[in-house]
Amino acid sequence: MEEIKISKIIRSKRKTIALVLTQDAALVIRAPLKTPVDYLESLVNKKRDWIRAKLQEIQSKPKPRAKEFINGESFFYLGKSYKLKIEDSLGGDIELKENLLLSQEKVPYARDVVKKWYKSEAQKKIKERCEWYSRLTGYKPVSIKITEAQKRWGSSGLKGTVNFSWRLIMAPLEIIDYVVVHELAHLVQRDHSRLFWDKVKSILPDFKKRQKWLKDNERALTIIYSFPLSGL
Repeated sequence: MEEIKISKIIRSKRKTIALVLTQDAALVIRAPLKTPVDYLESLVNKKRDWIRAKLQEIQSKPKPRAKEFINGESFFYLGKSYKLKIEDSLGGDIELKENLLLSQEKVPYARDVVKKWYKSEAQKKIKERCEWYSRLTGYKPVSIKITEAQKRWGSSGLKGTVNFSWRLIMAPLEIIDYVVVHELAHLVQRDHSRLFWDKVKSILPDFKKRQKWLKDNERALTIIYSFPLSGL
């Protein structure tokens, strides 16, 4: 039987161990600082059936096609699919109407233009939702940042910062809200204990439904390029 390999071990001041399977089927372990490697390996062996089942589930999901930035291609924004339409004359580089409009002269730089637009929209919308829930809950972050994170939708720092991947702007608003609430709750409850989930549930009673949607659809919320990613 094929051995299950640990792709990465991330140590921190956390008190619990988490086994995380990424969308590209890598096993990442988040563990307390002094947890022995042999203990982690024994834990993986103990959970091997569960891990294999989850890996099979991930690998069975269709992978998104690489983007070519041509007319008719679909791009997600706030959970809705928009067709890319290249325009000869456009007031700016990119514009969202019934379609996602891209200036013809920017086609050679489409990758950077589309990504810059997504990041700009994420900065506005995700920050707006974060500030709204912060006022609602009283969980106030020191700063709100939009990041290049590829493996995590959001994170929170020990100094009160909250961070969100720009890719989250592709998800429906209720899913963005779930990730926002999740990270804000971590400002007052660092672990994933029952107390933490009770806090999330008190704000979003249907959080499990949103959590499942994100897990089931995360592969669609990305842009795979058909040429090298150097410079990203």
